[in-house]
Amino acid sequence: MDWQGQKLSESLMQIMLVVAATGAFLTGYFISSFKNMLIIYAAGVVITLLTTVPNWPFFNRHPLQWLDPKETEIHGVRVQKPKPQPQNSSKKPPKASKK
Repeated sequence: MDWQGQKLSESLMQIMLVVAATGAFLTGYFISSFKNMLIIYAAGVVITLLTTVPNWPFFNRHPLQWLDPKETEIHGVRVQKPKPQPQNSSKKPPKASKK
């Protein structure tokens, strides 16, 4: 699941839980049944979990581009790639001492 997929999953979860809670409350209120309200809310939670928890393909629309590894293994020998040298262009060169 990519970053946008995680954001979409969280948004869907919040919307679906609010809709399930509102629908369960209104249904329970109008039919005067606490038991039915809890059953409807539990069904909403299960549907929300089945929608948002699995890694569905529509959560992977923006795949990440990974960097190359810093270390590689060539013929059983671990080789570390050289680190780039830092550019110190902002520092002034040291002053020569007067004698």
